[in-house]
Amino acid sequence: MADETPGARAGGRARNGPGGRRDDAPRYLPIAEHGLIGDLRSAALVGTDGTIDWYCCARFDAPSVFASILDADRGGSFELAADVPARTKQFYFPDTNVLITRFFADGGVGEIQDFMPVVDGSREADRHRLIRRVVCVRGTLPFRARIAPRFEYGTVRHTLHLDDGQAVFDSAALRLALTSTVPLEADGQDVWSLFKLSEGESAVFAIDRIGDDVPPRFCAVAEAEREFNATVAYWRHWLSRSRYKGRWREMVHRSALTLKLLTYAPTGAIIAAPTTSLPEQIGGERNWDYRYVWIRDAAFCVYAMLRLGFTEEAEAFMTFLTEHVRLDDPDTTAPGGPLQIMYGIDGRRDLPERELPHLEGYRGSAPVRVGNAAVGQLQLDIYGALVDSLYLYDKWGQPLSSAHWDGISALVDWVCDNWDQPDEGVWETRGGRKAFLYSRLMCWVAIERAMRLAQHRGLPADTLRWGTARDDIYRRIMSRGWSGARRAFTQYEDSDILDASLLMMPLAKFVSPTDPKWLATLDALGEDLVSDSLVYRYDPQASPDGLRGQEGTFSICSFWYVEALTRAGRVDEARLAFEKMLTYANHLGLYAEEIGHTGEQSGNFPQAFTHLALISAAFNLDRKLG
Repeated sequence: MADETPGARAGGRARNGPGGRRDDAPRYLPIAEHGLIGDLRSAALVGTDGTIDWYCCARFDAPSVFASILDADRGGSFELAADVPARTKQFYFPDTNVLITRFFADGGVGEIQDFMPVVDGSREADRHRLIRRVVCVRGTLPFRARIAPRFEYGTVRHTLHLDDGQAVFDSAALRLALTSTVPLEADGQDVWSLFKLSEGESAVFAIDRIGDDVPPRFCAVAEAEREFNATVAYWRHWLSRSRYKGRWREMVHRSALTLKLLTYAPTGAIIAAPTTSLPEQIGGERNWDYRYVWIRDAAFCVYAMLRLGFTEEAEAFMTFLTEHVRLDDPDTTAPGGPLQIMYGIDGRRDLPERELPHLEGYRGSAPVRVGNAAVGQLQLDIYGALVDSLYLYDKWGQPLSSAHWDGISALVDWVCDNWDQPDEGVWETRGGRKAFLYSRLMCWVAIERAMRLAQHRGLPADTLRWGTARDDIYRRIMSRGWSGARRAFTQYEDSDILDASLLMMPLAKFVSPTDPKWLATLDALGEDLVSDSLVYRYDPQASPDGLRGQEGTFSICSFWYVEALTRAGRVDEARLAFEKMLTYANHLGLYAEEIGHTGEQSGNFPQAFTHLALISAAFNLDRKLG
């Protein structure tokens, strides 16, 4: 048993004892040492040591309840683990998003089953239940728990009411009820528990969001069993609709399940990642809030889902666009263009960025940011990503409506007038606008796909004007985007700098994958930006981006590289690069945004961009292999 005073991670929440982490526990787990659970409204990260380090209730972009991944002292956490030295392993219950963390100790084997029931649109949808079921599967094991919520990113105090197996954490912002089948003890604002289980016995902890219309509800062992079975059934039924039968089925399906977890069911929004401010570089300032809907990311996600046969997710995103982004009637007079690059999960347009100076950041990587100032940037590539996804939705999903076509036509008209503006580009640099080649490329895609759609469906379109603009973009890229000295296409016009976004040129069907100019570019990218299959976005020393510090390789670019090699006919290289990339996944098959110099994952986690690129690379490589 532990000592007599409550505590936490060594070097962090300094006291150790009932419900506290062992003294030899690290203050911060590696980012990759986490799994994700969720209910299509919010999500939580669970560490391999059994601690919930990140949880926002009751939606992805809500202020955190547990955020010890951003500050081990002030962030709050839900610690649950064997109370003896133990080895741990973590896996997903097969074909689901139910997470299992196992503890192997001298006295036996135990496990925590973490999941969030997925509910329908009824009043119970407001409950937002998180269930942690502890089971002793062999021998006898003691366990410890400590539940220490910190509301509003640790800025709002709460009161604790503890009575008969139920603790209510009451703050001005949110009320949570914790029910438990084992005794709970109070320690100030927190609760803890020490308990022992023998083989076949279990204990249940459940956190519920409560309010006037949602009273507390005890979660007994039998109810936890029913909720577990229902959650397993939900995820397996959803995954059964996948059409992918290829070589990398397990990794592709894990990526699909992860993308589904990043969907906000009430509106159909798809977020870029469930976290904020996990750093691209330890100690650096490249820390951003990704809990919003990037038009680019979501559009690519629709493509990946359609590839696998998940048309309902594409339909839901179409609903989001129609209701919240005004796709049916875009404002083409808006100063920054008819589309923002990102929106809130409820469609809101204002996402003010602010810093939280009271949080130290992951491993001291300040600042911690909420909101995202990039919302005001001009990024012309989003029009190509969106129109391409709508073209594919019309092809593989449902025919677009006449109102949708009117909106697409208005967007394409705007692109024809504005494609040659400098912008901040796909990487959201903060070093000033440039004539980025990728932005030009995706403007070409927007017009070209709209022309295809018009011809296929016989829809009205100013094809003469559109065709002229499309051809002008093509010629501009070929003349000012090609460097004779570098023998490659470049990051922006009239430069000699390389950029991994150029890997999209053959993927977007702008250039033949075996065109000599493209093959020369592919070789140049391989020489300058590729390291053991890992791809850097660009060189910030050669192309300053307005931010201090370095970054790791960008995982979506690594999968783009695989696909570019595949299309160029270099299949053996592509397969080796793909298999190497799979070794950089975490133990659950999840990827953060970037891979660091020693193979560690960095940036927000898990990232939709990476997983959708994995799906596309696997699909195309598998098809090429036959």
